[in-house]
Amino acid sequence: MTVTVRAAAKVNLHLGVGAPREDGFHPLDTVYQAISLYDDVTVSDAPDDALTVTGSAHVDAAGVPTDASNIAMRALAEAPCGGAHLVQIAKQVPVAGGMAGGSADGAAALLAHDRLHDLRQPDDVLLAQAARLGSDVPFSLVGGTARGRGRGEVVEPIVDHGTWWWVVVPAAVGLSTPEVYRHFDRLHPDAPAQPAEPTELLAALATGEPVRLARALHNDLQEPAIDLRPELGDLIGRGEAEGALRGMVSGSGPTCVFLCDSQEGSMEVLTALSSSYDVVLSAVGPVAGAHVVGTGGAHQDLR
Repeated sequence: MTVTVRAAAKVNLHLGVGAPREDGFHPLDTVYQAISLYDDVTVSDAPDDALTVTGSAHVDAAGVPTDASNIAMRALAEAPCGGAHLVQIAKQVPVAGGMAGGSADGAAALLAHDRLHDLRQPDDVLLAQAARLGSDVPFSLVGGTARGRGRGEVVEPIVDHGTWWWVVVPAAVGLSTPEVYRHFDRLHPDAPAQPAEPTELLAALATGEPVRLARALHNDLQEPAIDLRPELGDLIGRGEAEGALRGMVSGSGPTCVFLCDSQEGSMEVLTALSSSYDVVLSAVGPVAGAHVVGTGGAHQDLR
């Protein structure tokens, strides 16, 4: 039997970062939104553990590990069932792009494994497993729009009355999340212990007004990401000049995302940016978290 689970990319509508804690993690106050770019993860019983990763027209998956270090394989160990598994990942979320593609894979593998073996673990158990895998993995399970605190793993769904249209421009070369955080620390040696709260952004989401949301978008990691990769600032300026309400670095980057006023507006921005950038995508949010999209009695070839 096989189980296929789909999990979405995320953008951080607000990302407030505090000074590092004693354990080395930065305290965060963030608002996540799941958007309609997806990875599909299929898990099935197999004679031996194995993992395959396939990319897409806009995702080069060559750098994704296919050994036991892959987060999807580590997810299976959270509820060991004594057997071996074949894990197949079909990627559409940019790799190392600040959109939680790896976290999506971890969340999808957790849920697929749970359903494959009919474990039916409670949500709080799955969320605890997800938190052990990584800060963004719990949100990848929850989806929608949610506030994350702690190091991002303590997730609470929030009111969001909007349908939000995004243009997404991945970069050809990734950007190391740890390096972006280290550069944040260099730029902000006196950062407060507690990060900025998303008060205005939460109010904007409740109104469903794109202009108000655009004004409230905030990312403390944008400055260090642009300082490391100045071309990201040029891209944001270009997207806003082409009609986006607001552009920003997604998470730790280097993917940049642009909030638009409507689906039609997003298509206009996409068309304009496509003349200069190899990969430009459209997406809508919020969308569901990790969910089963297929079951079967034989291995599925997702390529």
